[in-house]
Amino acid sequence: MSIYEPGTSIQRFEVLHDRVWMQHPVTVVSDDGATLAVRLDPGSRFSFPPHPFGPHPWSSHSAWASTVVLQLHRSGDHYGVWKFFDAAGAFQNWYINFEAPIVRRRNGFETDDHGLDLIVFPDGRREWKDVADLHWQRVTGRIDEGTVGLVLAAAADVVAQLDSNNHWWSAWDGWTP
Repeated sequence: MSIYEPGTSIQRFEVLHDRVWMQHPVTVVSDDGATLAVRLDPGSRFSFPPHPFGPHPWSSHSAWASTVVLQLHRSGDHYGVWKFFDAAGAFQNWYINFEAPIVRRRNGFETDDHGLDLIVFPDGRREWKDVADLHWQRVTGRIDEGTVGLVLAAAADVVAQLDSNNHWWSAWDGWTP
C-alpha cells in the first residue's frame, strides 16, 4: 500500500468501468494509511481521457475554479468528506461526496463519484444534493443495483454519525488552508 508524504502532489483518478474518466492533481495534507487527506487548490487542471461512456459531466471545465477544498478519504468508506472554504479561507460547509472507496496507486488514488451528496452547514443544517443522480447513474449503466445499495447504506451511516454528533471527520474541524 502506498503511503503519501505530506506536501506531495498526487493524482486523483475518477475511474469508471476500469478506465480513467477524469484526473487532476491534489496535494497530500496527511496520510496515516487509514485516512488520506488531500487539498484541492484553485487552478488544479482537469484532464479527461477519451472514454467509451462518453464525456465526463465536468468535461466543460478545464480546472477547479472554486476555492480550496480539503478532501478526506477513509479506507473502505463509500464516501469522501470534503471541507469547503470561502474566498477568505473561512469554513463554509462540509460536503459528503458518495463515491467508490479509494484504491491507492503509486502516483495517486482512484475513486468514482456516485452522484449523491450531502451538504452539512456550520449550524448543523443538512441539504441533500443530486438525489436523482443515483437513479440516473443506475439506469444509464454507470453503476449497478449493488452499488446503489452500498451508497444508501453509506448515507445511512453518515446520517447516524451526524445524528449522534460522533462523526470521524470532526478531528479536522480546526483545519484551515
